[in-house]
Amino acid sequence: MMRPTHAPADHPAVKPAKTGILIANLGTPDGYDYWSMRRYLNEFLSDRRVVDVNRLIWQPLLQGVILTKRPFSSGKNYKLIWNHEANESPLLTITKAQTRALAQMAHDEWGDQVMVDFCMRYGNPSTGDVVRRMVDAGCRRIVFLPLYPQYAGPTSATANDQLFRVLMKETLQPAVRTVEPYVNRPDYIKALADSVRRALDGKVPKKLVASYHGMPKRYLMQGDPYHCQCQKTSRLLREELGWPEGIIDTTFQSVFGREEWLKPYTVEHVAELAKQGHTDIAVISPAFSSDCIETLEEINGEIKEAFEEAGGHEFQYIPCLNDDPAHIRVMLEVVRENIGGWVQPR
Repeated sequence: MMRPTHAPADHPAVKPAKTGILIANLGTPDGYDYWSMRRYLNEFLSDRRVVDVNRLIWQPLLQGVILTKRPFSSGKNYKLIWNHEANESPLLTITKAQTRALAQMAHDEWGDQVMVDFCMRYGNPSTGDVVRRMVDAGCRRIVFLPLYPQYAGPTSATANDQLFRVLMKETLQPAVRTVEPYVNRPDYIKALADSVRRALDGKVPKKLVASYHGMPKRYLMQGDPYHCQCQKTSRLLREELGWPEGIIDTTFQSVFGREEWLKPYTVEHVAELAKQGHTDIAVISPAFSSDCIETLEEINGEIKEAFEEAGGHEFQYIPCLNDDPAHIRVMLEVVRENIGGWVQPR
């Protein structure tokens, strides 16, 4: 049991020291209206990790034509999947559920020695606001867990970047541990495989398309390990399922701009599968820890439509791990491995 620290009357209050567990997701707009979408897209597309084009070229284009038009089309897509009851995006709803579940498991393990919260890289709750809240609550140490199994500059790295920028503003800076990618953890792969077995009722499909978020091929050539880690995820998933080679195809989605991105592109690949006679396929998104616009709208919208227009009949999307208990246990194990020496079991 932590005991309060007493300070002289003329001294700032000192709260009992805690360890923070902070999970980070990509982000979400506050609404699907034009201005909410514009703020969100401006923050997202201004990130140099996401778009590394020369600022003198990119910013006039972004602030002009892109942010004039794209908030309307993106807002329309968000409206299709919006959680109207809670008035928030599904990503926010799911991340809240993940946080609650992880907080319960962490409390069972470490009691009030820890504080569990979540932040978004873009949008709200911001990394800065949540770190400030944790520091105010007495967190002197923070385990930072970006919810990306595979490392990529535009996901894991930019989440860490933002955390470090925020820490620069703290008078009393907490110690921080950032977690490494958990792409080859057996418990993560097993959780993925079990989700496939449940969704397909134990059947082995002709084709399972593992669709990962895309990024420019140039990043791979510069040393980003994301492409290799995606290939590893697909291979380990197939081996855990006990399937022969050739059943799982690795593809990449969410492509924009004119340069070449990691291939094959999911939208083109599923259409080609249909043309080849694979008219019954399943799709999974192992790079996403929570269902979001890219899975709920892009896969079940644009990508599904491309498959059906090319002659496909049965298209099954397998949901992300979300707040599945097995997924939360993976998070807890990752935290446990990184929190060593900072807290003691109850």
